[in-house]
Amino acid sequence: MAALSDTPLPQPVHLVELRQARSSDLHALLDEETATWERLLDWDFRPSASLVRRFVDMQALTGYVLSAQGRVVGYSYFVCEERKGLIGDLYVMEAFANVENETLLLQAILDSLMKTPLVRRVESQLMMLRNWQHMRIPYATHARLFKRQYMELDLRRGSSLPAGAKSSQGVIDNWTERRQDDAAGLIAEAYRGHIDSEINDQYRSPAGARRFLLNIVQYPGCGSFFQPASFVSLDPTTRRLSGLILSSLVHADVGHITQVCVSNAIKGQGVGYELMRHSLDSLQKHSCRKASLTVTSANVEAIRLYERLDFRRVRDFAALVWEGF
Repeated sequence: MAALSDTPLPQPVHLVELRQARSSDLHALLDEETATWERLLDWDFRPSASLVRRFVDMQALTGYVLSAQGRVVGYSYFVCEERKGLIGDLYVMEAFANVENETLLLQAILDSLMKTPLVRRVESQLMMLRNWQHMRIPYATHARLFKRQYMELDLRRGSSLPAGAKSSQGVIDNWTERRQDDAAGLIAEAYRGHIDSEINDQYRSPAGARRFLLNIVQYPGCGSFFQPASFVSLDPTTRRLSGLILSSLVHADVGHITQVCVSNAIKGQGVGYELMRHSLDSLQKHSCRKASLTVTSANVEAIRLYERLDFRRVRDFAALVWEGF
């Protein structure tokens, strides 16, 4: 990428393809984004920022940077898998994060994805898109917006959660990787017809759920997978999987619930509570001061459980899906 400071800018901001950038061009931007994740969500974004720097230098990320006043002030990138595009991140520095600049980046990403052969769907969950409630969503006729919540729980309360009512439906056991195939089948069954399967189509099939599980375990997008706070529920008679909860660490002392689901056949019988109780108690025993999770606002039943556990909403964000273009 030519030195941005050497190029006179015809407009206050303009777009440059991300593959023309060097990681050094993004240092200030990624440093601010890291600080923002820390300040707003108590989330250590450094592993994700390191991956972005590495892939930028490898010219392996497709997307755009937003430049202004001779420096990079925003970026967004995407990846494609099969017939779907995923917007991996979109961040604009606070001093430049107005509706127009965020929309400009989002529009450019969507323009590229919609010209990509075979791509028929685009998904995004952009935690740091500041103006989503005020912008005109690009390609609005093909878009659906789902409001989601980021919730947190203070684990420094000093006592464990009380055990729920005894249920004959589940025996809690530790998570192991040998359960991945069974877990993929459970996820596909539990999310059949669920609003979250509209946001993430990986929930719709065992094959997609396997990819979802692989991403959780191997990549830092949802933190570092933390097996000691991940559990399954087993049918006491057949020993078949009936529920699971997976956790990660998004900071050295902050846990994050990345997935919790229960078979439709036993919903409402306390298994979800017991899985949450075991995971939160484990995080607390491992000196975590806080736990977090995300939930779709329309999922009232889940929110009711989380509020019962004393989680509180700290931030709203948008999940955006485009289809049928």
